[in-house]
Amino acid sequence: MEIQPIAYSDFYKTDHRPQYPRNTQKVYSNLTPRESRIPGINQVVVWGNQFFCKEILIEQFNREFFRKPKAEVVAKYKRRLDTSLGKDAVSVKHIEELHDLGYLPLLIKALPEGTLCPLRVPCLTITNTHPKFFWLVNFFETVMSNTLWGMMTSATLAYEYRTMLDQACKETSDLDWFVDWQAHDFSMRGMFGIEAAMMSGSGHLLSFTGTDTIPAIDFLEKYYGANAEKEMIGGSVPATEHSVMCMGGKETEVDTFTRLLTEVYPKGIVSIVSDTWDFWNVLENELPKIKDIIMNRDGKLVIRPDSGDPIRIICGDPDSDNPCAQKGAVEMLWDLFGGIVNSKGFKQLDSHIGLIYGDSITLSRCREICRQLKAKGFATTNVVYGVGSYTYQHVTRDTFGFAVKSTYGVIDDIGYDIYKAPKTDSGVKKSAKGLVKVVKDPLTNRLTLIDEITPEDEKTGLLEPIFIDGKLVKETTLAEVRALLKKQVKILFPEPAQYENART
Repeated sequence: MEIQPIAYSDFYKTDHRPQYPRNTQKVYSNLTPRESRIPGINQVVVWGNQFFCKEILIEQFNREFFRKPKAEVVAKYKRRLDTSLGKDAVSVKHIEELHDLGYLPLLIKALPEGTLCPLRVPCLTITNTHPKFFWLVNFFETVMSNTLWGMMTSATLAYEYRTMLDQACKETSDLDWFVDWQAHDFSMRGMFGIEAAMMSGSGHLLSFTGTDTIPAIDFLEKYYGANAEKEMIGGSVPATEHSVMCMGGKETEVDTFTRLLTEVYPKGIVSIVSDTWDFWNVLENELPKIKDIIMNRDGKLVIRPDSGDPIRIICGDPDSDNPCAQKGAVEMLWDLFGGIVNSKGFKQLDSHIGLIYGDSITLSRCREICRQLKAKGFATTNVVYGVGSYTYQHVTRDTFGFAVKSTYGVIDDIGYDIYKAPKTDSGVKKSAKGLVKVVKDPLTNRLTLIDEITPEDEKTGLLEPIFIDGKLVKETTLAEVRALLKKQVKILFPEPAQYENART
């Protein structure tokens, strides 16, 4: 059974229409990231607007609302309200009128997808184009927020990984191309359903090409004009799991390695999980037995530990009694397989061997691993990170404070600038006032909000119409979004003190 998109809302919004002042003609709202609960992140990546418009506002509303008989859709909607709020508690006349109209009378303007949007700056505005349907604007707050905050949050976190790894590579490595693959999306099994995995996984692929989330690639082909036959959307490599190693037997683990490297994957990259029993034993005793096979093979063996403290496993644990653990995985692999000292004076493992860590990776852990590798004289491109749901699911709408707020309205042909500014709040929840636009400050090169402007002035600025009256009027592609994101430079700037105090 398909869920009616007209029901993608909170119950309390179903009867807001008569609560507005009589003769209300327009409501104007914006979506804004208001604060960051992650230190150092002051901008979010704009992402997901096109999917929201294509899938929900167009495809689902046409299929499950406008193209179905009015009596059927209204009766279904009324049944839901009657059984939950009480019979005839909420009128459905306005739903009948919307069905008669035949389209969603909305204007949505947004910053181009891939834009780095500073906190406190609107990334999207929405208003009605037909005075009778002013109630639609904030009726859509719930589904708009539900769809977009997670996509933008994942895209932002991926961008932060990318920025960090690019900088680390610049300082320690010659393999700048490798960063495209250095953060690999391992999150699908830990996400809250298939749709969440696709939506989040697409955000990861704005900054990287490594992914194991297959549906994210289909998502980008469907909604963002990508074509896997013409561009690298996302890719992966063969890899084992613990069941494979367990079935191969603990006492014959090295035989499993040998069979995989010589029979199953005689060439190319293959990742083998190596801590099913004793990771340090694999590095110290098992790999030396097959060193010649690894070094003479046309390909690369990627060793994968995924248990324990990733910083200590990769970089070394000075508190351990085990000499191997004291060195850490990268140094152990260097001692066995060697490599080169690159142009920047850092050690890069031989191309036949590599390392990926796929458990509990976070931005802070990744940053510390890069710092310790550099301190030990190793290039940071010796390690790939499996970025999972610990990064992409362990977030909320409040991670970047996304909120949809109304700032302007029209009653009896008179426009009113409106805003909220709770006295009991720290300042985070204070909204913009009136109509808004976003411009680039020529001195700081930073996007800036200008509010309390005229209707004519609101037509200017960087917020561009993307959806008008049931139709997508501006379409972008994955390639364009990636290109825009890549050419921008992360701007570092302090936040106002009251926002920092609010988080504290």
